Amino acid sequence: MKKRMTTDELLAKIPMVTNLKDFFGDEMIPQPPPFHEYLRQLCQSRGEIAEHVIERAGLDRAYGHQLFGGRRKPSRDKVIQLAFGFGLNVEETQQLLKIAREPFLYPRLKRDAVIIYCITQNMGVTETQSLLVDFGLQPLFGE
Repeated sequence: MKKRMTTDELLAKIPMVTNLKDFFGDEMIPQPPPFHEYLRQLCQSRGEIAEHVIERAGLDRAYGHQLFGGRRKPSRDKVIQLAFGFGLNVEETQQLLKIAREPFLYPRLKRDAVIIYCITQNMGVTETQSLLVDFGLQPLFGE
């Protein structure tokens, strides 16, 4: 199996390339889909209906459909709410945040640690909201 180049090696190689098409190959990762397309893919792969995900996420119905339709860009907290609506695990939640171009959950941050805990315990968004408030942390919604 061919050894993959490091990012630094790729960066150093770009100025020396004579044909950019030759540069593209196994080292490149595909462009992620638009956020709303990824939401549709998640629904399809999980046999979900957007309406149910929106409801479980605790999102306003109209706003949720705007997210699924690509007419709105979600904040980090709305992405996290959607993760709860889909019932995603931590790894899947991190992927959803990545697709949305939002910062990953970081376990050294108290608020993020609470959210990670809630995800691992299969809690819903309402339980998570309550736990955040109990710890005096910024809730996901409503304030």
